Amino acid sequence: MKKTLLIVSTLGLLTISSGAFACTQEEMTKKATDVQAAMTAYIQKNPDKAQEVSAKTQQVTAKLQGATSLDQACKAYDELLSAFQ
Repeated sequence: MKKTLLIVSTLGLLTISSGAFACTQEEMTKKATDVQAAMTAYIQKNPDKAQEVSAKTQQVTAKLQGATSLDQACKAYDELLSAFQ
């Protein structure tokens, strides 16, 4: 677990330092809106998976709360969005 966290952190620092995937406030806001819409549609189609959605949302929310950059927040939204597609 610690090794994985270290790898992810290192990759995040490389991404931030390169600026290659810089996320803007507008992109983050759009991603948040997209996640909300996708989550709502997913739950409507799969009401029996509402608890699963809740658990995944809580995991990503923890990442969002610990995010120190817009890039980290955007990646967390991307992760959550991919769960509903």
